[in-house]
Amino acid sequence: MSLIDTIRKTLVPIHKEGRKFVAIFAVASALLGLIWEPLFWIGMILTAWCAFFFRDPERFTPLDEDWVIAPADGRVSAVTRLVPPAELELGEGERLRISIFMNVFNGHINRAPVAGRIARILYREGKFLNADLDKASEQNERNSLVIESAHGEIAVVQVAGLVARRILCFSKPLDVLKAGERFGLIRFGSRLDVYLPLEAQARVAPGQAAVGGETVIAEFNSAKGPVTTRRA
Repeated sequence: MSLIDTIRKTLVPIHKEGRKFVAIFAVASALLGLIWEPLFWIGMILTAWCAFFFRDPERFTPLDEDWVIAPADGRVSAVTRLVPPAELELGEGERLRISIFMNVFNGHINRAPVAGRIARILYREGKFLNADLDKASEQNERNSLVIESAHGEIAVVQVAGLVARRILCFSKPLDVLKAGERFGLIRFGSRLDVYLPLEAQARVAPGQAAVGGETVIAEFNSAKGPVTTRRA
């Protein structure tokens, strides 16, 4: 790998929504350094973390309408079948839900899991429970996008977490998204749920790491069986 490639991989762009936070951290560090020098270095470490949190790397999304792509970086926290929240208007039958939990060290850019047109966007106030808890999907503040895809309506839900206090959505109803395209972010720890028709076959398992915009988390029209894992 060349030096230029190494620099490009290291110096990941910061999303514009995070630049003001990085600036605030940097200014606060400088002011604290005037009081006591060690505070400056502590502040600079936190500033670097803030820049890392709001990183917005380029991703290379697999192009196949039968594949469902991870909407965010993080850990797969659940793969289950259940009835989706009523506000999604997806019916009373069960759906496959794949959840990805993002901790404060994951990138928090949210990406479309499938290509399609946004049929509706639904915001719901709620609590700020730990986003890793299963009940967070029903009780926490959340913002949902229902996308009309080649395989029917698919929902991706931004769920606020224990620390997260701001869900941002850059898209609006009737927008057409490409798979892997950025549609929002959640500040400081959160979770995304993807609700799929039962015809979809999960391609990830709980505990697995996912890369937003790149990891295939589910597949349609597959003759393969469910994913199994072992600890290695």
